[in-house]
Amino acid sequence: MAVEIKRYDGAIREKRLAGMPGSNESTMNIIVCVKQVPDTTVVKIDPVKGTLIREGVPSIMNPDDKGGLELALRLKDEFGANVTVISMGPPQADVMLREALAMGADRAILLSDRKFAGADTLATSYALSGLCRVLDYDLIIAGRQAIDGDTAQVGPELAEHLDLPQITYVAGAKLLDNGNLQVEKENEDGVQVLEVEGKCLLTVLASAFDARYMSVSGIMEAYDKEVEVWSADKIDVEEGKLGLAGSPTKVFKSFPKAMKAPGEVHEVTPEEAVELIVNQLKVKHII
Repeated sequence: MAVEIKRYDGAIREKRLAGMPGSNESTMNIIVCVKQVPDTTVVKIDPVKGTLIREGVPSIMNPDDKGGLELALRLKDEFGANVTVISMGPPQADVMLREALAMGADRAILLSDRKFAGADTLATSYALSGLCRVLDYDLIIAGRQAIDGDTAQVGPELAEHLDLPQITYVAGAKLLDNGNLQVEKENEDGVQVLEVEGKCLLTVLASAFDARYMSVSGIMEAYDKEVEVWSADKIDVEEGKLGLAGSPTKVFKSFPKAMKAPGEVHEVTPEEAVELIVNQLKVKHII
């Protein structure tokens, strides 16, 4: 496994990450972006409109986002932190946000407004950046991608809107004695170990973090807490960049991936197998 050590200088602030040695602050503030998505194991497509059929389909917290929440809660357990979960969506996302509170998050905010309707990834990330600007944060964590769109764009775009350094495909992170964040990033060749100074944004792999279960007491406390619902008027944004008006991409049709035809089984000798493979490669004009 290849391991590379790099120094990644981000936005330098006058103080270190809150809650770390050398800081006058007692607690760091972490924002976690989460999304409610349809359970893709039961997703169906309208054959005429080409859109998702959401009626009767259960919704869940996006798995990569849940991994990001688990990372935030581990940092909270070890170093102390205030964890705020944020999301943009319809009112029914309240259930998912209460799940996050039951897992251990301290605060939940839902952006819900007709002005957000029809948003693509750019408009979504812009709206979330407007919310982040009015919150106090030291670290933003998001999932690598959502299972309903699979674009992996919202997290990186959010970092660009906020002018933050970003690390994607995160499989681990810990705070160092010098107040910096050490992050493990998976790539095709192995793992990079990066060190970040100042505020940053991470996108997390669900496979790297086994999310904790909600406790009974956590569930009861979650329903005693308020899920704050914010409109577009409460965040730092230009209205023309929200929703459909602020979305440069349009989805004309969605469709499920076609199933591959069943393969053929040949019981042949090694020599015959070689000849068969070569012939097939020729038929497909590969050779």
